[in-house]
Amino acid sequence: MWLVSCFFHAQANASQALVTSVKTKAKPEVYGQWLFNGEFANQSFNGFNPAYQITLGDNIRVQVWGGTSFDAMLTVDKQGNIFIPQVGPVNVSGVKNSELNQVVLGKVKQVFQKNVHVYATLESAQPVKVYVTGGVNQPGLYAGLSSDSILYFLDKAQGIQTQAGSYLDVRQIRQGQVIQSYNLYDFLANGAMVPHQVQDGDTLFVAPRNNFVAVEGLVGQAVAVEFAKQTASVADISQFVTPSPKVTHVRIYRNSGQEQYVDYFDIASAQTQLVYSGDKLVFVSDQKQRSISVRVEGEHESAQEYILPHGSTLAGLVTQIELNNLSDISGIQLFRKSIQARQKEMLKTSLQSLESSVLTARSSTQEAAALRAKEAELILQWVERAKNIEPRGQVILTNSATFDDIYLEQGDLIRIPSRSSLILVHGEVVFPSAITIEKESNLIDYINSAGGYTQSQDSTYVIVMHKNGQFEKYLAEDTDVLEDVKVVGGDEIFVLPKVDTKYLQFGKDITQVIYQIAVSAAVVLGV
Repeated sequence: MWLVSCFFHAQANASQALVTSVKTKAKPEVYGQWLFNGEFANQSFNGFNPAYQITLGDNIRVQVWGGTSFDAMLTVDKQGNIFIPQVGPVNVSGVKNSELNQVVLGKVKQVFQKNVHVYATLESAQPVKVYVTGGVNQPGLYAGLSSDSILYFLDKAQGIQTQAGSYLDVRQIRQGQVIQSYNLYDFLANGAMVPHQVQDGDTLFVAPRNNFVAVEGLVGQAVAVEFAKQTASVADISQFVTPSPKVTHVRIYRNSGQEQYVDYFDIASAQTQLVYSGDKLVFVSDQKQRSISVRVEGEHESAQEYILPHGSTLAGLVTQIELNNLSDISGIQLFRKSIQARQKEMLKTSLQSLESSVLTARSSTQEAAALRAKEAELILQWVERAKNIEPRGQVILTNSATFDDIYLEQGDLIRIPSRSSLILVHGEVVFPSAITIEKESNLIDYINSAGGYTQSQDSTYVIVMHKNGQFEKYLAEDTDVLEDVKVVGGDEIFVLPKVDTKYLQFGKDITQVIYQIAVSAAVVLGV
């Protein structure tokens, strides 16, 4: 029994997820927005590199032996010193980690000039709290370590606001002075990051977004790219978006007040063209198709790959194929990528329509909705399975068609089937199987040979698909008609599942999608 009803909470959540998904996809991406997804915030860096500079609050293990003995953990005080008994204060603030041991040893040897050895090493970095503000998603005060990078604290603040914050101008402020600026594009494009430590009370300020251009077309990343100056060249922008090798031209949409202009340049000339904030670059391929490659598979003796002039026909190709005794040229099959993509899009549209109907349907009472929620959930699960179906993209070659009228496209696949004495029976039969052809047998005989229907044949459809893609549809209950239908070797019989049409609206929708899948993908998807 099929009824689509409202889910109440489940439906509301699913609807909200659907809306959120659509909204998310609609937002234009900004170069670098994928940088802050929690990976930096999840990994605090409690370690030191040789260039790390000692700062206030750092803990240093100092061991002295020989002329005197000393072993203690010392904390760098507010004046930047550690205190060693019998030696006195040793200033280590700003000393590089790689030079720490020599600095401490030099101070100790001023007192103990002979037979003394020193080992000084950093034990832990100072815990700090850093303000993060400006164009970030969650400004605030965030805890970390002095050895953590600015990416850690920016990620803690949920990253940079893509429409407001700058990836080119992140400032580290200490006591009211900018002590370091960061360009995150350098990190993204080249892996370069200025190693500058943070201290307790520092502020990371993300400046407002600079100028930007949108980039679309044949590029690795269709994003908005930020630039600091008033203008940037196409070459400057290209280094961040990775244009495809197929690109031959660049289209530039220029905005000037209330008017828009379009310029068009070949890729070489475009490199030096200047763009302004708000412009849009579209990288395109303007190549003329002079030849195509098609593939011929199946039962033949010829090569499988053919390079043909643009505008070649199927008839011209067939004359080049060397057939053999098993070749069934009457059942020649043509599969086309553009048709496959179109079939996939049409199936997607049908499934989205059905899914939308499920999510927006209403029941008259809460009790009725609760009773029907399971059926609605099953339909949505079936829709998810249907989304994974891949159409074949087969072009139907009618018996009356002349191959002279069929122009080939780049990437076409032609299959020459073998002569066959088998009939394949799929779908809602007891034993889906391959059955040998019998001259006197009709359509219903082959269905019975497969064990007959698994369901009542009322409102069930039977599809007969021929090798060349042609098909006929029959009502299973029209037994008189089925008895007159003759099939030939290589045909496939699909018995579609019966859908309860008590709830007519969705029964028809589901039946239509099942039929669409069977014809385009040669698959029977049961409900």
